[in-house]
Amino acid sequence: MFAKTNTYPYRALMQGVTMRPVALGEKGNLCEFRLLKGHRLPSHRHPYEQTGTLVSGKLNFRIENTWHLAEPGDGWSVPANAEHEVEVLEDSVVLEMFNPGRPDYLPE
Repeated sequence: MFAKTNTYPYRALMQGVTMRPVALGEKGNLCEFRLLKGHRLPSHRHPYEQTGTLVSGKLNFRIENTWHLAEPGDGWSVPANAEHEVEVLEDSVVLEMFNPGRPDYLPE
């Protein structure tokens, strides 16, 4: 599978958050997220392991009971069903892999 940058368009997930699939595999999908400063991804959990890196910007990221200040180049892995949330401190770009792939993040 190979996808050029413009293969899959961005779409809004919620106010201040857009995403696009980057690559789709048999066991997971890689997504790019653009997050606008001042927005928050509320506390949630899902049955997908979520592994990512901050490409640019700055985030305050909670995984279970621990907060982490994420800066460019930092990475994380959120276990399946772990509670997590994000405060967007600066406009940010994130790449994340979900295993198994999230059907709600497939191209529309």
